[in-house]
Amino acid sequence: MGKDDMSQNGYVLSVHEKELVRLALAEDLADRGDITSIALIAEGREASAHILTREACTISGSAVVHEVFRQVDERVRVEVLVNDGATVAPGEVILRLQGPVRSMLTAERTALNFMQRLTGVATLTHAFTERVKPYGTLILDTRKTTPGFRTLEKYAVQCGGGSNHRMGLYDRILIKDNHRAMWAEQARGDLGEAVRHARELFPDVLVELEVESVDELKQALPMRPDWVLLDNMSPEVMGECVVLCRGVCKTEASGGITLANVEAAAASGVDAISLGCLTHSARAVDLSLEMD
Repeated sequence: MGKDDMSQNGYVLSVHEKELVRLALAEDLADRGDITSIALIAEGREASAHILTREACTISGSAVVHEVFRQVDERVRVEVLVNDGATVAPGEVILRLQGPVRSMLTAERTALNFMQRLTGVATLTHAFTERVKPYGTLILDTRKTTPGFRTLEKYAVQCGGGSNHRMGLYDRILIKDNHRAMWAEQARGDLGEAVRHARELFPDVLVELEVESVDELKQALPMRPDWVLLDNMSPEVMGECVVLCRGVCKTEASGGITLANVEAAAASGVDAISLGCLTHSARAVDLSLEMD
């Protein structure tokens, strides 16, 4: 999230996010523009319109919608009626628009594409957070995001009540299976030694280690990683690991967790559950722009 321009709901669009909007519009308009609207809509015609939901959802993306219309035509006024993070019923009007008709129709699809995607991420995240609410378990996203859209999709996760894991490879050490395999091949020590070595080189960031069994966990705990990722474990084994980690480090469950079994994972006592599906498998929500 950048700090160069305040937009709707207090979300600040970064230069990168504005560039995403520019590229999306360029993809749609090329060098000729919206030739259908140019052909059929009088140049000076103004009107009002609204964006509404076609299904129950959790809203995200109004700042991006505002930016799309701003880049097409600053004369289009955008009024947000429902804030990001709110859950709404089918048929609810979430934004109102006023301005040149040509410009509104030109921006329509790009604006909806962004908002439908981000609202889909927020809606799926909300479904997971509601399931684990009794346990106080964090729902985390991952790096399995649409290339270029990471900050927007991670913002949408927040709108759905989830929390962000690391933003990229640069802000947390996460020792996963391929790292562990190469570390072992180099015969440089056990998993605990891998944790110690990583922390020695990068003392200013959290160190997290993925483990696949209780034995692997016991091997690493003496070096006190900040987090351990319990990979593809049953709730029963997760619970055993949680007991071992108490007072030493935090626990994150991941792998094979769905809406059907997330409550069982949360009941094991883990601090957090990370889910790639929040961003790589969220379905776009059905939104529509209608002229008044």
